[in-house]
Amino acid sequence: MSQTTNTPAINVHCPHCGTDVAWTAENTYRPFCSKRCRLIDLGAWANEDHRIAGEPAMDETNLEDWLDPNERF
Repeated sequence: MSQTTNTPAINVHCPHCGTDVAWTAENTYRPFCSKRCRLIDLGAWANEDHRIAGEPAMDETNLEDWLDPNERF
């Protein structure tokens, strides 16, 4: 859905620096204000500084304990 000239743009805060950002199709970095802020956020995810809450993943070191003896190679 495209923005019409009658509809005011929604302003959001950049998740990294807090700058007000217009949420429009012209802003290719939304919700970020710039490519720099987008890349900093991506780097934080890659560095595991950001995490999604939930159950911890299964520890693969104990995989043998979970396998059925008949399913082993």
